[in-house]
Amino acid sequence: MDPASELEFDMPGFLRMYKNGRVERFQGNETVPPSPAGDPANGVASKDVVLDPATGISARLFLPSGSGADADPGKKLPVVVFFHGGAFLVHSAASPLYHIYAASLAAAVPAVVVSVSYRLAPESRIPGPYEDAFAALRAVVAACRADGAEAEPWLAAHGDASRIVLAGDSAGANIAHNLSIRLGKEGGFDGYGDTVSGVALLHPFFRVKGPLGAEPRDPTWEFVCDGKFGLDHPYVNPMASPEVWRQLGSRRVLVITADQCWFVDGARAYAEGIKKCGWEGELEFYETKGEGHVFFLFKRGSDNAVKEFTVVSDFVRRS
Repeated sequence: MDPASELEFDMPGFLRMYKNGRVERFQGNETVPPSPAGDPANGVASKDVVLDPATGISARLFLPSGSGADADPGKKLPVVVFFHGGAFLVHSAASPLYHIYAASLAAAVPAVVVSVSYRLAPESRIPGPYEDAFAALRAVVAACRADGAEAEPWLAAHGDASRIVLAGDSAGANIAHNLSIRLGKEGGFDGYGDTVSGVALLHPFFRVKGPLGAEPRDPTWEFVCDGKFGLDHPYVNPMASPEVWRQLGSRRVLVITADQCWFVDGARAYAEGIKKCGWEGELEFYETKGEGHVFFLFKRGSDNAVKEFTVVSDFVRRS
């Protein structure tokens, strides 16, 4: 067969890759521009920045109203480093779904939100997104601590490096968890400690093997990691390696799921197992009934989405 038409991988509605390496994405291609002067709907200003020039990792920053030059110049806000979902394959910080969610979170807390556009599979397979996340966190911490003309002004003026929350949905939640694990294992970086103020995992992409698992295999995970890490690897199944899990670099964790979520088994197992593994911290678990995977992105304004959003914003506010 012609390699230009022969399929290597097909995730209907998301992505198709051909034998010749050509990739077609069917979701996450639409983008919205930032609003540097502030969004009229919520007053949140946003802009795009390059976090790591060496790799080109970028992010969209969100600054709530009242944090500009007319506000208290010494006021520091919690910082949410957010990783979008999309099965490691699609979307970016500029996707309408994630732009709206990040802006809403910035306004509600209030907080500075750094929504990271990590590199996607198959161009960058696991553990590539984890490396991007670590580089992003390092850059955010440096910017919050910086001063002078070279400092990123929003983070330097308003970002509190002692109140950083890692957050994400679906694949982004998987990234946030693994970033926290790396932080705890490596003891931090550049004088930064080995913990963040919190980790918020929204409908996390975790798999479990055995009777709890809804599927015996996951072709999407196999594809995004190029078959290098099975479902017993702590990257996708924290429950499989409690000795690693207990090194989580946070003392506060929020796990949110829904009873019809594709990954509800993994989220429940995570919440049940994290205390048993020897991790000594505060766990908050919230499950919405009658809803599916990341419903809160598509049903904004619904009662269930508002309740779930309140749980997230309250968790960040307490950081």
